[in-house]
Amino acid sequence: MFLIPAIDIKDQKCVRLFKGNFEKETIYSNSPLDVSSKWQSDGAKLIHIVDLDGALEGESKNFQLIQAILKNKKCEFQIGGGIRDLKTIERYISIGAKRVILGTSAFVDEDFFQTACETYGDKIAVGLDIKDDKIAIKGWNTKIDMKIKDAISRFENLKVSLIVLTSVDRDGTLEGFNKNLTEDYLKLSNIPIIISGGIKDCRDLKQIKSMNDKRIYGVILGKSIYENRINFKDCIKEYGDVS
Repeated sequence: MFLIPAIDIKDQKCVRLFKGNFEKETIYSNSPLDVSSKWQSDGAKLIHIVDLDGALEGESKNFQLIQAILKNKKCEFQIGGGIRDLKTIERYISIGAKRVILGTSAFVDEDFFQTACETYGDKIAVGLDIKDDKIAIKGWNTKIDMKIKDAISRFENLKVSLIVLTSVDRDGTLEGFNKNLTEDYLKLSNIPIIISGGIKDCRDLKQIKSMNDKRIYGVILGKSIYENRINFKDCIKEYGDVS
């Protein structure tokens, strides 16, 4: 599985939120560019960037900063947050993003989502964010009345190649990954997933790896690496298939 450092950008800073609450943020660096350089020097092959301002406001807000991060990249990047039109997708791909992650737009704009999938293929991933057993959109502030299995069925029909499965209730808590959510998903779909939310330490990584499921593409690491609960460089060596 791939180990994927997360860089969440808010107000031009690298932050982590608690359960997606924009009022409960911790600032870890004033320079997301420096943070990106660190994770790359530690061996990252894929980094997950989220434009939190974009996710909240519905349009890309930190494009220039993200462009600067990708300018001298030594690894791959996937970008999410406020991507709700084809122009934004094209802009991110044009600066070197490996893929973009569609969240809100995948659930509220069926025509756009279908066109994006048909046009960009495996450069499109979907953020499936689960809060209180409901799908959450719009910066995780709104829960929608759509069954997870119905959403997954639609993704399969559109041949979505990857899903970022986030347990919002665990995100930023260091309570451990949501094994039940992961297992429930794996009963429903063959689309590969990236597990996100709540990873606390290497015991979580060991447990995820022991599930021995090829559909688990990778794991996003956030607070655990920013608060030194996980030594990212060492874990890359230990878990082999580096991020």
